[in-house]
Parts: sequence; structure tokens; C-alpha cells
Amino acid sequence: MTEQLKLPVGIENFEDIRRFGFYYIDKTKLIEQILMNWGKVNLFTRPRRFGKTLNMSMLRYFFEYGADKTLFDGLYISQNQKLCEEYMGKFPVIFLTLKGVDGLTYESAAHRFAQLIGNEADRFHFLENSNRLTDSEKEKYRSLTTLRNGQYFFEEENFSSALQVLSELLYKHYGQKVIMLIDEYDVPLDKAFQNGYYREMVALICAMFGSALKT
Repeated sequence: MTEQLKLPVGIENFEDIRRFGFYYIDKTKLIEQILMNWGKVNLFTRPRRFGKTLNMSMLRYFFEYGADKTLFDGLYISQNQKLCEEYMGKFPVIFLTLKGVDGLTYESAAHRFAQLIGNEADRFHFLENSNRLTDSEKEKYRSLTTLRNGQYFFEEENFSSALQVLSELLYKHYGQKVIMLIDEYDVPLDKAFQNGYYREMVALICAMFGSALKT
């Protein structure tokens, strides 16, 4: 008797859907399209509940070092063996979802942003002992994971360059360019507009993503 698949209500993690027997509409052709078009920056604009977060998760699990290739068994992209051999599991990936970056004040939203970046930087704890980084570069990494009273803390001058620094350190360690996935990128600006600190958040977003994504 064929096992009945479950509906993935509220589940946006590609690995969970594939590993635990949920229905999945195969959208892995998107990976092929991205690689064939070779845009250095890709912006996905789709209606709410279209599946943008799930697609971003799919991209992460395809490209990130240590990728579990079995997650893609039977899906469209697995038919393109040449592309899979060249790109699957071959890149450092920074993955951020900005859904929780909000607050009634700029200080509150910036604090949540800092926790998000600190948590992501902490995933790469091996950088602190990497033999491919200099002592000063390791010190830069430690500045991304500094804790104060159990919370990640950034000096103001280091905050806007945090993503750029993390990307550069990963590139230096792996010798491979970094893929950066940013989900819900509009949420901080929307919340800032609603609560009266739009200018401050625009300045932070422009500085942070400008330095991280430029060229």
C-alpha cells in the first residue's frame, strides 16, 4: 500500500518536507534557471504564500557545503547530473530571513537585526580556528559573535559591515565565493514606516546590503 503523503501546513523548510514525507511541488527547475541566467543578484517578487521562503530554503540545501544529495532524489534538478556535480554542495551560504526584524523603535529593531546576524555568524564557528585566516581576520570573526549579557553585541561602526566581513571571511576560508540568501527583505522597512523610524532603517539597510552585495 502506497504511503500517504502529508500536507506541509506551515512548514517552509525544504529538508523537513523532503525528509518527513510531505507533499512537495517540484520547483527545482528554478535552480537550473538561475544558473543558466547567471545574474549576480536575483530578486524574487511573488504574492504572499507563493512559496518564496521554501524556494530560498531549497536553494540553500542545494548549494551549501555538505549538501545532502538524497533530498533531491527524483526531482527535476537531479536529471541534470552535470549541473549537480558542478554546483551541488560547493558553496558557503549565508541565509537570513528578516521576518522578525521589527519593533516599536529603531533601537529595538536594530537589536533584533544584530541577534539575527550574530546567530548566522555563529553557524561558522570553525572560522575562529581556521588555518586559512590570519590572527586579525579571526579577531574580525570574533567581533561578529561577541556576547554581552547573553545577547549578540556589535559596535556601531561594525554593524553595517557585518555581512560583508562574514562573506569575506568565508571566501578566504573556502576559496569560493559566497551565496547570500535574504528572505523577507522588505519587512524591516515596512515595520519602520509604520512605527516612525523609516529613515534610520533605510540608512542601515543601504549600508549593510550595499557593502555586502556591491560587486
